[in-house]
Amino acid sequence: MRALTLLLAGLLAVAAPAVAQQRQLDPLDEGAKDASWTDFKKQLLTATQKRDREFVLGTLDGDVRSGLDGARGPEEFSRQWGLDSDTSPFWEELATVLALPAAYHRPEKGPLELCVPYVAVRWPQDTEAFGGGAIIVPKALVKSAPSAAAGTLATLSFHLVEVTDWEVNDRSADSKQKWVKIRLKNGEGYVPEEQIRSPIEHAACFTRGESGWRMMGFGPGGGK
Repeated sequence: MRALTLLLAGLLAVAAPAVAQQRQLDPLDEGAKDASWTDFKKQLLTATQKRDREFVLGTLDGDVRSGLDGARGPEEFSRQWGLDSDTSPFWEELATVLALPAAYHRPEKGPLELCVPYVAVRWPQDTEAFGGGAIIVPKALVKSAPSAAAGTLATLSFHLVEVTDWEVNDRSADSKQKWVKIRLKNGEGYVPEEQIRSPIEHAACFTRGESGWRMMGFGPGGGK
């Protein structure tokens, strides 16, 4: 599913210079010091674990974004994400992004938004989005093959990298681990898929108003 999402979103990507591996992406969490945000995030995480559709719908802005086709609103959001089902990918996707640092984003129109994860917001505008990824951990071991037992080629820390394949099966048929194939200065290697994010993967954006935090969008690049 991840590879398909990136393929569809990539159709709208604008070409830019390739990723330079020596660059890093600041993972500073701009929402961490806001008690109202951390409390709300905990409530929303609990709601995803319980598949609490009523709570989630109650957080949606009336003009919430849910995808790349331009349709908006809670009803369309619920339809696109299949919120009536406990097996909808929404629940795991949202929990995944909420576990990552957040960054503020100022849209061309509308209020300031806090988006998770930070990758899409902080991605350098002079760097290709579709063909790149950001390492989101301090010590990602780059393996010579898609296997934890393979030799380590490098250790990356919040680096920007060029991606050549977003979904590679583990070398062992018994392992469920997925890998992402990246390009190094002197060849190619593999990192676990949970240690890297694309700037055009799903992101959730929120604003805080008088009634509390509201979800403004959830989808590729924040549902824009």
